[in-house]
Parts: sequence; structure tokens; C-alpha cells
Amino acid sequence: MDAPLAPQPPLTVRAFVQRFSSTPRGARLARHLALNQLHLWGIPHRTDASDAVAVIVAELAANAVTHGRVPGRDFELRLSLVTGSVRIEVSDTHDGPPRPPAPGAVPQPDVLDDSGRGYVLVDALAARWEARDREPWPGKTVLAEVDVPRWLSLEKALEKRN
Repeated sequence: MDAPLAPQPPLTVRAFVQRFSSTPRGARLARHLALNQLHLWGIPHRTDASDAVAVIVAELAANAVTHGRVPGRDFELRLSLVTGSVRIEVSDTHDGPPRPPAPGAVPQPDVLDDSGRGYVLVDALAARWEARDREPWPGKTVLAEVDVPRWLSLEKALEKRN
């Protein structure tokens, strides 16, 4: 006979997952819904954390639509409120190049270049980020975390509301 399980404190997972069409409209909607979800979690609009998440979601969603688009397939946005930060995950279904650069190795675009600033922004605004192969499906996922000041007081407020 197995020993009884010790009581565990309740674990609250705060997550938002949504698929969007691989279109500019889908990318805009992803950014809008991400900001709305942050507000529901107690991270108000126009705060440093909210603004950073908005820019990162916009850039990663735009990349998924522009470089990771496979006709007929969506991209996915996942937001999680984890200890001390908001985790952003954007997944697409495109296996081939271009692949995201490594964190800290993002090439700086020339001043007159029309593109190439998305990962510069992600690298500057995210506390941590990386790109992974999407398993077990084809494609890739870019993960980024934005630290949330006073996270503990935010978590306590959310627990009181529930």
C-alpha cells in the first residue's frame, strides 16, 4: 500500500492560450487580447510590464505571420503568469529558415534598413528569451519573459478575487 499523499498548497495556474489566423489582422488581435488578459490579471495598461509585453507580442506575432506562415495554419499565443514574470510564447508551424537569432546575438540593422528591428526590441525588453523547436509538431516557439515588479502583491490580489 502506498503512503497517503501529503497535503499540498493549492496551485493556481494563470494562463491564456489562443490560436490566431496567420494574417496581419491575427497579429493585431493577438496583441490586443494579450493586453486585455494582462489587465484581467491586474497588470494595468500603460505600465512598463504591460508596454513591454505589448511590444514583444506584436513583434513575435508579426514574425510568425511574416516568416513563419504556412498557408491554412494558424499561429499560437500563450501567456502565463509565472513566479515573478509574464511568459510569452508564440508558436508557428514553419520548419525552415529564417530561424530566430540567439539571445544576445541579435544583429543590429543598418540605420536605413526597413526591417530587422523586431528581435532587437525583444532582446532589449525581455528579461529572458529563447527560440525552440516546436515538439512534437513542426515549427518553432519563441519564449520571452518580462519581469513584473511587485509580483507577490499582484498574486495575493488575484487570489483574493477568486
